[in-house]
Amino acid sequence: MSKTIIISNRLPVQLQISEGEIKAIPSVGGLATGMKSVHQEGESLWIGWSGLTREEIPESLEPKIDAALALHGCSKVPLSQKEVAGFYFGFSNRTVWPLFHYFLEYAEFDLANWKVYEEVNRKFADAIVEKAGEEDVIWVHDYQLQLVPGRLRTLRPDVTIGFFLHIPFPPVELFAYLPWRTSVLRGLLGSDVLAFQTEQSVTNFRDAALRYAGAREADG
Repeated sequence: MSKTIIISNRLPVQLQISEGEIKAIPSVGGLATGMKSVHQEGESLWIGWSGLTREEIPESLEPKIDAALALHGCSKVPLSQKEVAGFYFGFSNRTVWPLFHYFLEYAEFDLANWKVYEEVNRKFADAIVEKAGEEDVIWVHDYQLQLVPGRLRTLRPDVTIGFFLHIPFPPVELFAYLPWRTSVLRGLLGSDVLAFQTEQSVTNFRDAALRYAGAREADG
């Protein structure tokens, strides 16, 4: 039976470790609440980071964490402190978030953070490949994972991939400041369906894809 695989930076649960035991508590608000009905109805799997770094998890507890997450239909992508720093706090929050919200003056363009962002996106895509069946639908969420669709398309051309951006996509004149703009666009264009919050973001993405990714508009 086919299933829906939801992909996001964080899983919709919070892990608590106490005296060698693990509890997974459902999160409230944001994406977790918005996707709750999709995740709970029918066959579904949610893949993301658990919120705990490798350094915080004793090796002996890994099986218990996996079991606790499985009870909530979740599977983790393990990340180190360095990966979280470069991928999430670095490139995602210091480059993409301010640039896409029109705050160019606050955007940082750090090559080291970009390389970590690339690597973590590859890890997410590889984790999906391990779990995805031929007829599964993959639904990737938000700006932290913009390279995942492209990587996944290369690895698994048979699956259906959707991507939803939960923040604005900037005008092409602003997006042009991103040194890795073509890589980001090609990552997103690996999707079968791309969804944005507003019509303006759709227009902005189309303009950027035409200019920097060699995209062509469909006839009619």
